[in-house]
Amino acid sequence: MGAKVRDIVDIMEQIAPFQYAEDWDNVGLLLGDMEENVSRIMLTLDVTPEVIEQAVKEDIDMLISHHPIIFKPIKDIRLDSYTGKILCPLIKHDISVLCAHTNLDKALGGVDDTLADILGLNEVEPLTYVDSMPYYKIVVYIPKGHEEKVLYAMAEAGAGCIGGYSHCTFQGEGTGTFLPLEGAKPYIGDVGMLEHVHEIRLETIVPKSHLDKVLDAMLKVHPYEEVAYDVYQLANRVKVPSIGRIGQLPKVMSVIEYAEYIKRSLNAGSVAIVGNRDKKVKWVGSCAGAGGDLVGMAKYKGADVFVTGELKYHEAQMANALGIPVIAAGHFSTEIPIVSKLITSLQKALDGLQYRIEVIVPDKQVDPYYVF
Repeated sequence: MGAKVRDIVDIMEQIAPFQYAEDWDNVGLLLGDMEENVSRIMLTLDVTPEVIEQAVKEDIDMLISHHPIIFKPIKDIRLDSYTGKILCPLIKHDISVLCAHTNLDKALGGVDDTLADILGLNEVEPLTYVDSMPYYKIVVYIPKGHEEKVLYAMAEAGAGCIGGYSHCTFQGEGTGTFLPLEGAKPYIGDVGMLEHVHEIRLETIVPKSHLDKVLDAMLKVHPYEEVAYDVYQLANRVKVPSIGRIGQLPKVMSVIEYAEYIKRSLNAGSVAIVGNRDKKVKWVGSCAGAGGDLVGMAKYKGADVFVTGELKYHEAQMANALGIPVIAAGHFSTEIPIVSKLITSLQKALDGLQYRIEVIVPDKQVDPYYVF
């Protein structure tokens, strides 16, 4: 079965909800047409000229990258600029680009969870939580026997997700009444006759970003000609994970020993250490990429060391002042593992929906830093 760009966007929304992204970020479909067909996808950390060249040769329809191809407002698209060198060949060859950045960092099984796993951490938790966008409750009345079909349609459209759980609903039974008027085409009953129907009241929640889509999905499969449903805005504080994780090592080791372990595990070109190299480590705070602004939070949460990709000079000075060592293992090295993890998740989702789509990675994804 064929798929369109919008189908891939929907799958990525389930893997890494776009609403998780930071306000300053730019995620989602940044280039392309939702109605374009997709048969080949390439996953990459960065969209570079080399990646684009291979994508063109391989007849790729869609790129999915971690780092956004458009981050700041664009004032022009010139072939002699970096922006033009990236965007123009993608447009010319009809290659759509979806970017999952800070939403993929935070998501369950995303960039930060993947890094924490490689770092050997147990009992992993987010460094903190942040409030998400407003949620709504949908209540719909369904004739008994049709509730499962409606439930699954709504859930697949994005309703009923609470933390690490999906398809979350509450159901109660009762009796619904209605009298079909002249011109009505009732699913149950006859025109002019009052009907008493055994119905199921189904309740579920949905984020604001998915409300219209869930309502459309529900109305499409509901058997009634006129559907009785209610939508309520909620005051619940629904929490989503922040960027960063904290967990503990199975055995205590020194900072220098742990840094050596990290370098091997990530196959990093280099590892920098800030602070006391002999300090014993049990609890580890971590953040892939540029996580220096979380040093203070890691210290507050009780981490003995903080692991990230890169650290600015003033952040290193702050870490020293706080007395928390930091291991910086490279932006590229701490984020590149998500590509192989994501290809497994995406291919599984595509196969489950019986889409005949091949997912590949570039032949080379190279750290821009040469360390010697």
